[in-house]
Amino acid sequence: MKWRNAFFSLLTWGVLGVLLLGQTDQRSYPPGQDWTNYVRIGAYGLRGGDAEQIVSKAQASDVFGIEVDNDIEGRYESFVHPEEKLKAIRDVAEAAHKAGNYAFVYIAGTECITAHAAQTPHTLAKEHPDWLQRDINGKPALFGGGTAFWIRPGDEDVWVSPYAPEWRKIYMEHVRQIATTGIDGIYIDIPYWMTHFEGWENTWASFDDYTVAAFKNQTGLDAKHDLKLGDFSDPAFRKWVTFRIQTFTDFLSDISRNAKSVNPKIKIIPEIYPGIESEAVRVGADVYSLYAVVDAIAHEYEFGEGSHMASERTPLDWFRYQVGMHSFRAFAQGPAGEDKATWILNYSWDGDKKVDAREAMMNLAMSQVMVGANFWDAPGHSMAGSNDLPTRKKIFSWIEAHEKTFYLPRSPVDPIGVYFSPETRNFYADQFISSYRGILILMMQKHLEFQVVTPRSLADFHGQTLVLPEVRVLGEDEKRELQDFVSPGKKLVITGADATGIADAANVARFSDDPGVAYEKELEKDFERASPDSQQAFLNVLEGSRTVKIKAGPHIATSIARSSDGHINCFFANFTGLIGGSNPIQTPQTGVEVSIVSKSEGKGFFLPFLGDVQPVASTHEGDSLTFHLPTITKGAVFWYEP
Repeated sequence: MKWRNAFFSLLTWGVLGVLLLGQTDQRSYPPGQDWTNYVRIGAYGLRGGDAEQIVSKAQASDVFGIEVDNDIEGRYESFVHPEEKLKAIRDVAEAAHKAGNYAFVYIAGTECITAHAAQTPHTLAKEHPDWLQRDINGKPALFGGGTAFWIRPGDEDVWVSPYAPEWRKIYMEHVRQIATTGIDGIYIDIPYWMTHFEGWENTWASFDDYTVAAFKNQTGLDAKHDLKLGDFSDPAFRKWVTFRIQTFTDFLSDISRNAKSVNPKIKIIPEIYPGIESEAVRVGADVYSLYAVVDAIAHEYEFGEGSHMASERTPLDWFRYQVGMHSFRAFAQGPAGEDKATWILNYSWDGDKKVDAREAMMNLAMSQVMVGANFWDAPGHSMAGSNDLPTRKKIFSWIEAHEKTFYLPRSPVDPIGVYFSPETRNFYADQFISSYRGILILMMQKHLEFQVVTPRSLADFHGQTLVLPEVRVLGEDEKRELQDFVSPGKKLVITGADATGIADAANVARFSDDPGVAYEKELEKDFERASPDSQQAFLNVLEGSRTVKIKAGPHIATSIARSSDGHINCFFANFTGLIGGSNPIQTPQTGVEVSIVSKSEGKGFFLPFLGDVQPVASTHEGDSLTFHLPTITKGAVFWYEP
């Protein structure tokens, strides 16, 4: 991970990673879900002999998910001799289960550190130099203290090629050994190509012998000589990009197979900091691809140029953050109603004297639960601890009391689809993301129901309108499914580039001047004065929801969904008045209305963030019910029970 645990350097073994659930888990879960969908995460260091203490601390702050670390793979000493750490994992799993909890343990992906490297001949780089990732000139991915804040002076930090056969054999053996301890999950951090330390960003590594041979075997190309590195117009380089992403998708799939071969119920949860933007392509860890092969993903999401601290975020940062999380939730949906969990490991506050840590924590939690993601409380750049334990307990207790409202499976009501094209993002990241984000923010600010549609869900999309934002690359299956979509007369809206091959028709609208790109530029120039109405020509062609209408200010981000209990839900995240680094307190919003087409009177309910449920009266006009909501401060959810 990019931001490691602050106390990491204080522990002999760099201990960090087990998740425990905070109550006896004797309930059943909705189809497609399990315990990972309902966690409330806190982290603790596992040193050995402290399992009971960890569980007790977790229970005291209402944590429904404790992450602790005794990283076998990421420390060379335990990579060679894992026995002591395996015992500690077994102990904490037993303690967790006695308390009715679940537990998962942290391991590194491809990074490995040897402590006090100069004082021992037994380091990974000294004993296995052929395992290391390398740049195209043969320079090894070998670093020392100060390269990153979690690498102590005198330590050796290396990044291993996932194609190194001996290393991978030992790694997977450890995975199976961990799975046999009874632990409920394995949490894999930093499964990346080394392209994120200073000087390595544009290397497109790795060019070690094992990786080059694997690429040659798959494509017939010599990675060292046949590629124009960084040139996305080069077909050979595109194959390299695709190969690098597939490598880590296969690596996580291999971990899952090995772990579940000895413990079928164990969960595999990678931690990934790139989200939907170009960083995913550079490091090779693409969450769209990974959701298909793992059980949940913990996102250390920094959304490109945005601030990773909640206390520093501007309203535009918050809206972009919502775009990323809505995308993750779409990626997490699988066949037959499968609903994989989305955990968010982000940071609220790091000593900002102008911002109250408690307010920053609440803003972060609110923004996450409204999209159905799980909140992980962590201080500063660390994974363990809290900026304010009483506030964490307050947030977690409230989430626990209302977990079904936020975490029951959600399905669309009558959405406008916005297409996420993984291949377009891979090869045209900047153009695609600008259009995609601009259009989704436009939808949120106009309070239109939207659904992120992907190649995995395209055939099952049932909305009346689908928007393709700067989609430049489409496979034959996608083209066929798009043709099937428009054939009955449904509307296809193509902005910017057009790769569909679909003929002009009354139900096919094309915008050569991309409204998503134009609106994002408008937001960047002056967020406060930007108006979604500036894109009225685009909005006019959309076939929006006939079932739910929302009236609210443009600085409230909304989303609409039907929960598996049959309720229609409207989620509100209020970012009005926030000033990054200065003011974390929203301007309360009044006059918000929700109108629902319904043949029955039904009932409306309002739940403010950290507040209590209250009924909302309605007025009836024709076949529409209108609910006038109470004041929205940080955020809220309204639901309608037919």
